[in-house]
Amino acid sequence: MHTSANISTVLRSLITVAAGLVATSSALGADLLQIFRDARANDAVFASARSVLEAGREKLPQGKALLLPTVNLTGSTIWTDLDSRAGTPNALYTSRQFYTNLWTVTLNQPLFRLQNWSQYSQAEFQVAQSEAQFGQASQDLIVRTAQAYFDVLGSQDSLAFIQAQKTAISEQLAQAKRNFEVGTATITDTHEAQARFDLSTSQELAAQNDLEFKKSALQQLIGKSPDSLTPLRPKLQLSPPQPAVMEKWVETAQKENFAVRVQEAAVEIASREVERNRAANYPTLDLVGTYGGTSTTGTTTNVSGADLKAATIGLQLALPLYAGGSISSRIRESMANQEKARSDLENSRRQAALTTRQSYLGVTNGMAQVRALGQALISSETALASNKLGYEVGVRINIDVLNSQQQVFSTKRDLSKATYDTIMNGLRLKAATGSLTEADVAEVNRLLGS
Repeated sequence: MHTSANISTVLRSLITVAAGLVATSSALGADLLQIFRDARANDAVFASARSVLEAGREKLPQGKALLLPTVNLTGSTIWTDLDSRAGTPNALYTSRQFYTNLWTVTLNQPLFRLQNWSQYSQAEFQVAQSEAQFGQASQDLIVRTAQAYFDVLGSQDSLAFIQAQKTAISEQLAQAKRNFEVGTATITDTHEAQARFDLSTSQELAAQNDLEFKKSALQQLIGKSPDSLTPLRPKLQLSPPQPAVMEKWVETAQKENFAVRVQEAAVEIASREVERNRAANYPTLDLVGTYGGTSTTGTTTNVSGADLKAATIGLQLALPLYAGGSISSRIRESMANQEKARSDLENSRRQAALTTRQSYLGVTNGMAQVRALGQALISSETALASNKLGYEVGVRINIDVLNSQQQVFSTKRDLSKATYDTIMNGLRLKAATGSLTEADVAEVNRLLGS
């Protein structure tokens, strides 16, 4: 029976072999934290989200402006060229020119406009919604960056394992040819080894293409292609979720998940929209003041000029009586949208709970899978050694060795993938609860190194 120390030893050996095949030993490439900061500076999706946030924050001053006075200045100047003659032939002919200047300053201060107060309150929640959307975009950036980073590492591992398997098959093929030449094996062994070698060549090409694709996806995020990436360090220890109770994570997610917070703000916005449309039935009261002047050098009836100034102030009351049913229609429309927002909120809470449970189980089950695959790798390597020995003494055939080699490298590949998936599920779990930050990126980054 193998101990946990043996499993840990194999895990360290596996990661060390993979790192040695895909990275140079003299220097490490870019790490996850550096790649994340590059993505934050260069990712077009995140830049778009930042602009949306800046635009959303302007809703508050726009709503506040509805409560403040408005002041307008208008002015005009008019030039008049007058030619005048009476109806009789000998009447006096008059010709003169004059101009008239007019200007007016108007002040309007809302005193009672319930719609404006509802819209101002609505603007506060629109800003909160924009900030929640940006928070979600920030967490999505972390998850997308980490996924792209580990996708490249995983693809590098797969290529390294295939190349190592190809080397092992090549050695087995050479041995089969030697045994056939001396008469201790049939041509079937050579054909089987050759078929596996050709298959591994095809798999190597596919793995190389996949690696280039994964690198391109990472390049799209950061705007450049890093020379190399820092792999997981050999002495890797994954930590279980804390607290170790799934329902506590679910409870937090249903309150703090950014998608939930976006929908909570949407419900409040929809509620204020109902209030705003209902307020259209209420009277409005404004304080209105004007101050203006008129100066002229003459009129059509007077050759002398004038200079007048006047100021007015008063209250203006408006009472809506009938608008063709449009107000009632808008109220019904906004109430339907309010119910939609409530349903969307409930759906976002359920989705947050589902995502949290999936991510939590992905971490806990992933850690168990890593341990199981570590044990399976020990068993597979033992079986491979036994089959090689059996083939040498004639109790095993070549296909048994090839199958054992395939099993070893498949297990290594699965173990590598399970490790990356477990780390990613840990990040998704934090994101589901709205608590994923750069500090979590730095924590994962500590798992990388030589």
